[in-house]
Amino acid sequence: MPARLSSFLLLTTLWTYVSTAAYAATDTTHHLPEVTISGFQENDTRFTSLNIEPYSLQKIDERTPYNLSDGLAKIPGIWQMTTGNAISKPVIRGLYGNRILILLSGNRFGNQQWQDEHGLGLSQIGIDRVEVIRGPVSLLYGSEAMGGAVNIIEEVPRDSGLTGDAGTRLYSNTMGTLTDAGIAWRRGNTWLRARAGAETHTDYSDGNDTRVLNSRNSGYYGKLGMGWRRGRWTQENSYNFSYNQFGFILDGLNTFFSADERRSRAYGGPHHNVLLNVFNSQNTIRLPHSTLQVNAGMQSNIRKEDEGGGQISLDIRQLSALESARWQKSLSKHTTAVISQQLTAEWNRNYGPRILIPDANTVENNLSGYISTRPGRWVVELGAGANNKSITTFRTKALNSPGEAVQPFAQNRTTATGMLGLAYNANEWLILKTNTATGLRAPNLAELSANGLHEGFYRYEIGDPNLLTELNLNTDFTIEANHEWVFATLSAYYNTFHDYVYLAPTTENYFSFPVYRYRQQNATLAGGEAALTLSPPQARQWSLTGSYARVQGTLANGQPMPFIPAGKFTGTLRWEKSFQHRISNAFVSPEYVFSSPQNHPGQFETATPAYYLVNFNAGITISAPSGRWVLGVSGINLTNAAYYDHLSRLKYYNLLNTGRNISFSVRKFFH
Repeated sequence: MPARLSSFLLLTTLWTYVSTAAYAATDTTHHLPEVTISGFQENDTRFTSLNIEPYSLQKIDERTPYNLSDGLAKIPGIWQMTTGNAISKPVIRGLYGNRILILLSGNRFGNQQWQDEHGLGLSQIGIDRVEVIRGPVSLLYGSEAMGGAVNIIEEVPRDSGLTGDAGTRLYSNTMGTLTDAGIAWRRGNTWLRARAGAETHTDYSDGNDTRVLNSRNSGYYGKLGMGWRRGRWTQENSYNFSYNQFGFILDGLNTFFSADERRSRAYGGPHHNVLLNVFNSQNTIRLPHSTLQVNAGMQSNIRKEDEGGGQISLDIRQLSALESARWQKSLSKHTTAVISQQLTAEWNRNYGPRILIPDANTVENNLSGYISTRPGRWVVELGAGANNKSITTFRTKALNSPGEAVQPFAQNRTTATGMLGLAYNANEWLILKTNTATGLRAPNLAELSANGLHEGFYRYEIGDPNLLTELNLNTDFTIEANHEWVFATLSAYYNTFHDYVYLAPTTENYFSFPVYRYRQQNATLAGGEAALTLSPPQARQWSLTGSYARVQGTLANGQPMPFIPAGKFTGTLRWEKSFQHRISNAFVSPEYVFSSPQNHPGQFETATPAYYLVNFNAGITISAPSGRWVLGVSGINLTNAAYYDHLSRLKYYNLLNTGRNISFSVRKFFH
């Protein structure tokens, strides 16, 4: 183990928060100098070795996505794994689930993503922006940040007095709606906010206008927030509630579930019920010569599954307590030091008759130190840390009977992390960056201790308590040029994994069900992203953006890694203009998306042919004495292409992705 740890002691990872103002023109490029706010300090983007992609709520709403992951998938280097429209999770550079860290209001977000069909489950309503970092950030946030992180930042009222907004959007394909309304109040340094929303969708239709039975979903959302600044102390508190129902598709569903009325939104078939409650408190204390940030939170996630008989089969509940602290001190004008610490405690319990993973307790601690300095044109970032994670499982009914392969256990895992990053500002318009980062992840409960039937695939899954901790070493190289009317960026990365965990089929059978076991071996991921935006001075209202991202993953035995997305090219033409009269802003943006074939599938996957999509977005902002109106229209897959996306889990049932969808949105802002 010491040799394994010593080989993983280099990284760069500076957590940056980018203001959304610089992204009014396009969501994938930087046209103006930006101010980034790291997890530690405010900085110009030139003074960090890390690349981060912000995605404002405005840009998410322009495309009226079905969920937050769907909106994030528009960013180069980001894909989504889907089970229909409703169930999806972000994929960053070929990694997903417990290898991507989700942050909500400054704290780790966990919602039992240990299954492929367990989506992110977060709506885009009530957020201010989302920021995506690509590459390991385990140094700052502990395990599960091997592939990157998604930071979800909630809205905070900025205008004084009482303000509010209400909006709705309509989806033609699913005959769906998403409606929400919010109210906010601010006086000086004290503020309050509240928001509520609901959505409902019927089954979607594919490019052949064939209904995909039981792909429906619905959700109910509530958010509260309050904050203040008193002297040296600033506090932001938030509470999030959501209740979602997701229909899910089983192999051979049509043989026992008859199609109901086309507009039906009932849940008589197999479906998930997911109840989520999240409370977070973010605190900043400005000491005489330093700054202390302390966050604390509680999360409750209840997941129930009805296999279609009207009775709950799987009922698993997760309660999490979270705490993090960061102390920052400026050592000189250009040098900053940070000490960061996180604590996470989770309790998982089963209450249903069908059990796949056991009752368990998990406690994780992370401690790290970081320093950033700027000698001349250079930026140097480095740090080191340690992570400890303990996992204890308990004897659980119907799971740990005598003679079973998986028995209760207690484990304690300690791993080191590190960072090293460099950025060189050659001149005002050219930046060169490189960073090397380590990441880590203890295998999750399913990988360690699963011992049951996975209904979604009709396979029997068996974990392995002897699996080792995953470790990875990722190196990035980036060139960024922003000169007059041309912006270009090119990134390449090479990511090596030690003891990568994956699910593999065996020759065994359990009462006619095929047995799958979790295995591990070394693996490598390599790929890159490129983007180019042209905004000629002769036509400032116009911009043309092209981006391409590709990743290739290979196991040590030469076989492809599972769930590696196909290469994706996106081309966008945008016209946008601001006006001085009642129509204050308008834009039109056609888009072309090409996905290359994926002919190197994983062991139990199938190859996927190429496909292309034609999309269209347009919007207008109208000013009025009582507040502004924002109207939008979005068309996805306008040619009604019949296609399979490689990361769609439904393609294994020969079910195509969503066909043509036209969305209309309207929002009114009050003041």
